[in-house]
Amino acid sequence: MTEIKFSEKITAAAPSLTVLQIEADVINRPTSDSLWSEITAFGHTVAETIEMSQVNKRPAIAATRQAYKKCGKDPNRYRPSAESMMRRLVKGMDLYRIDSLVDLVNLLSLMSGYSIGGFDRDKIDGDTLTLGIGEADEPFEGIGRGPLNIEGLPVYRDNTGGIGTPTSDNERTKMDLSTRHILLLVNIYGSEMSIDDTTALARRLLTEYADATNITTRIIRP
Repeated sequence: MTEIKFSEKITAAAPSLTVLQIEADVINRPTSDSLWSEITAFGHTVAETIEMSQVNKRPAIAATRQAYKKCGKDPNRYRPSAESMMRRLVKGMDLYRIDSLVDLVNLLSLMSGYSIGGFDRDKIDGDTLTLGIGEADEPFEGIGRGPLNIEGLPVYRDNTGGIGTPTSDNERTKMDLSTRHILLLVNIYGSEMSIDDTTALARRLLTEYADATNITTRIIRP
């Protein structure tokens, strides 16, 4: 499996951080109607039962926002991805339909409350990722966002540079229809869904919607 390291800065800012690492061989394809039905059903439940003022109080989201503050980032300007998607659902808006891998990771994030990095493992430069804190003027091309100011954001870096933050992953290592080997990093800054339940849900979604094989998991702490 890919080696994950933690910088001293991120350990000081988020000492309780736990990362659930998942790797698998997959077959990606356009999102099936059955997966989209799961996402739509969850979205309707959110829209009917959750108020906007409750979104940033979900334990996992609140903990991620607190980590942002300790790293030096305003979570109201740069929201964790799980929070951004939840807010969209509360407004009664659909998520964007991308492909099976992206959409199942989004559903896993929404159901667990955790912001998740989803990467094409074959596009990562090297066998080690280091989680640190973004620096001023550090280049980062957010997926669908263009240049992203990652100063003060937790960021995973490979040998080339940043590949993922809880706000957005990088275009360079994104999953697409050609992806055959994935790396998922579930960023648990504060507990909500248990690690066992999150792992089981990830395994189900990957197996059912991406024909995943050789699924390996690991729990990493600073």
